[in-house]
Amino acid sequence: MWRDTAVTEIWDGRFYSKDDMAMTGCGSCEGCSDCCRNTGDSIILDPRDMHYLTIASNKSFEAMMENEIEIRRTDGMILPNIMEYDEADPDRPEGCPFLDGGGRCGIYAFRPGFCRLFPLGRYYFDEPAESGRKRGFHYILQKDECSKRDALRYEVRIADWIGVEDIESYEQFICTWHFFLKDTATQMEAFPEEARDQIARSVLQIFYVQPYDRSMDFYTQFYTRLTRTEEQLAKLGFRYTE
Repeated sequence: MWRDTAVTEIWDGRFYSKDDMAMTGCGSCEGCSDCCRNTGDSIILDPRDMHYLTIASNKSFEAMMENEIEIRRTDGMILPNIMEYDEADPDRPEGCPFLDGGGRCGIYAFRPGFCRLFPLGRYYFDEPAESGRKRGFHYILQKDECSKRDALRYEVRIADWIGVEDIESYEQFICTWHFFLKDTATQMEAFPEEARDQIARSVLQIFYVQPYDRSMDFYTQFYTRLTRTEEQLAKLGFRYTE
């Protein structure tokens, strides 16, 4: 989800990299699930998130549509997000459907990237360079996002806070996916509404609905799908930055 907000309004005044230390640690997080409630449709899932949620739940994309996820038009694309429960239920707390009865995350090892990042965010840049365009992102620490903002905090290395294996590959995937969506959505604006809808649904089908082989590396499969998709869209006139 793209936020049309000046970075100076939401950050602590510093750009971070994966090896930097940031004040994200909070012992008061123990027993707290505030950030898992009142999320609305803000937890947008990327293909890696969806792949690992199918592993954690042992359900297909279609099966998860019944209770855990929903699809919405977001920034010109059709993307899945975590469904939020609004009604109190002793067996199903309000908020994320993956919260257990004690208000703890039931899929913590497989949690989506948005959840791993919080209260950090990403500030993407797209700048001209001698060799073409320089694209990437910085991490930012968002102000006043965590309800425990008055708690005693401590520094944690950002790569450890995010907690994924091979963070270099993960960051490259995050950047690639972000700009693929942005480029595709921007170029779709030149097409009639029916064509835009068809393209957006094709992206959903290719990257989310079609299951990934659990015995194979996710990133290899993702980039194979990405290359084929860009080749097909190029036939319609789409252009992507190398």
